[in-house]
Amino acid sequence: MALANNRQRQALAAMLALTSFYSVGVVAQEASASGEVRRVDAAAGKITIKHGAISDLQLPAMTLVYRIDPALLKDIAPGDKVKFTARRENGDYVVIQISK
Repeated sequence: MALANNRQRQALAAMLALTSFYSVGVVAQEASASGEVRRVDAAAGKITIKHGAISDLQLPAMTLVYRIDPALLKDIAPGDKVKFTARRENGDYVVIQISK
């Protein structure tokens, strides 16, 4: 009986370890940054922002096209200096907050 309990504990520990390993990858990465708007395409739900390095998202300084909810683009135009929060979701970068 003690041997079976030990095996059960080991199996449970292995399952928990695998669960925690895979759970970490599911969490979306998120970071705040500032930059300059280069293009706005509300119809496609996209915004192009030139920004410095965003280390939390492992992005070097660049100009990048982000997905964005078109409702967030109200009063945002090319040339605007903005502060934004972006998230990596399933390999895509998405702006979830933005302000001038």
